[in-house]
Amino acid sequence: MSLPIEDYAFLGDMKTSVLIGADGSVDWLCLPRFDSGACFAALLGDEGNGRWTMAPAGEHRLEARRYRPDSLVLETEFRSEDGVVRVVDCMPIGAHRTCLIRRVEGVEGRVRMRSEVVARFDYGSIVPWVRKDGRRLHLVAGPDSCYLDSDVEFDAGSDEDPVTEFAVAAGDSVDFVLTWVPPRSPSPEPVNTDVLIDHTDEVWREWASRCNYEGEYRDAVVRSLITLKALTHSPGGGIVAAATTSLPEQIGGVRNWDYRYCWIRDATLTLLALLESGYTQAAADWREWLLRAVAGEPSQMRIMYGIEGERRLPELELDWLSGYEGSRPVRVGNEAAQQWQLDVYGEVMDVFHQARVHGIPPKEPAWQLQRSLMDFLEAHWREPDNGIWEMRGPRRHFTHSKIMAWTAVDRAISGVERFGLEGPLEEWKRLRDEIFQDVCENGYDPERRTLTQYYGSSTLDASLLMAGTVGFLPPDDERMRGTVDAVQRELCRDGLVQRYSMDETSRRVDALPPGEGVFLPCTFWLVDNLVMQGRVDEGREIFEHLLSLRNDVGLLSEEYDTNTGRLIGNFPQALSHIALVNTAYELDRNREGPAQQRASSGSG
Repeated sequence: MSLPIEDYAFLGDMKTSVLIGADGSVDWLCLPRFDSGACFAALLGDEGNGRWTMAPAGEHRLEARRYRPDSLVLETEFRSEDGVVRVVDCMPIGAHRTCLIRRVEGVEGRVRMRSEVVARFDYGSIVPWVRKDGRRLHLVAGPDSCYLDSDVEFDAGSDEDPVTEFAVAAGDSVDFVLTWVPPRSPSPEPVNTDVLIDHTDEVWREWASRCNYEGEYRDAVVRSLITLKALTHSPGGGIVAAATTSLPEQIGGVRNWDYRYCWIRDATLTLLALLESGYTQAAADWREWLLRAVAGEPSQMRIMYGIEGERRLPELELDWLSGYEGSRPVRVGNEAAQQWQLDVYGEVMDVFHQARVHGIPPKEPAWQLQRSLMDFLEAHWREPDNGIWEMRGPRRHFTHSKIMAWTAVDRAISGVERFGLEGPLEEWKRLRDEIFQDVCENGYDPERRTLTQYYGSSTLDASLLMAGTVGFLPPDDERMRGTVDAVQRELCRDGLVQRYSMDETSRRVDALPPGEGVFLPCTFWLVDNLVMQGRVDEGREIFEHLLSLRNDVGLLSEEYDTNTGRLIGNFPQALSHIALVNTAYELDRNREGPAQQRASSGSG
């Protein structure tokens, strides 16, 4: 059985990532990309689906675990009756090949260690051929090939997984390097682990030092920004929504999805957080990725893409995996890529607007794309869609989607009025007014004083909290105040927010059985609204409660189970860390009184 999700730490080299348990076991590693097949997949099954252990051989306990300050180099200390050892884990930046370094350092005494490598390619389904050459192992099966170099020799029989036991004394160290190589490529040259670890640590610390946030929550903000940066695929510029697939939104449930792809929404919100923090180059890189990915006709714009802009992400179920704590099915790919979601047009227009606000020079192809998106939006904004939560039921007129259509038009107007770009200003202003009136007439319940999930419904949706943050309604508007009150009254569990009204009737909307945890990003959105309405102390209390839900190394998943007190959902989740950063800035802006409108607002 896998560890609790909060017991995992995350490493990444901006190409792929790894999850390492507090017990020293690598239980999730996809090579060579975020969305590649896992060679260690115990996270979604058991040890027979692949893992790499590294811990004292006898009785021991976890002494401490931490990232190095402002870095993504992980240190885990174990204590046994013989002493203390430290395992230093690093996915190096700048290495010739994607690799994982595991260094064992003696701290006190002399400790006997044990390491076992259970490699299983293709998500735990294929046992590789292991070839041994002294202290080098070659693990190969079909197109998958890895080399493991170490300072100690493994026992590796023809039908057994490689195992080694070794002793490390105080002041000594033993290194292991697992390297991925393309098929038919030469074996990798030995690497200088000292140089790679130090260089990676320096790169992360230098990048973190450029964060312009200096408020009281700086440590949490910087850790979140590092996590977001590590979820970026640096060769292409795409940003994945999470490092994992199929971690459940309810233990034992079926809401298990693959998040190792680039959602337009999540990527744009990530860029807004990075821009706010002073990382303008990231926005410029992502703009290039978006222009490549969208290309062609606006009608063909997807809600999500592969990390290099791939459009076909067929959804499959891996029936040989038992799922995290029995949560099945385990899925790879995501058929939501074929959905129609109106809100992505608003997010794309907003991030281009924010890039200009933060001084990134306009680029003619980008404005041409925006003009094309506006033409498409004007013709199609009245159509029903699948909504922000990728509902698998019939398309509906989701209120949040219409609000984000309004946002798209508002940001286009800003392009003309604030930045002198060319466009049919009066026509767009009329369109903005038309969408606003449509939402207020059809997506608002005057008796309950709240915006509703979709036109004509009485159900609530926490995404409606974004109406205030994007500037659709002023924070102190009675309709916005009523919506916030309704969310607190009807969607909160232990002060935390669930995504939408969920009961047996909700199956008609999302085509899924009800049941999931509270949604952490939505709770941050609630805090934003409370702060903007002047309820700063109330918002701060919830924010600090959210910070307390992070695991020991500062990471958040997508959701939280209030009954068991556990993180659930894919991990680490970009949207949760994006929301954390944005809310910290919101609190910082409102130290001396509520701001009436966030910086993300355009001209409306």
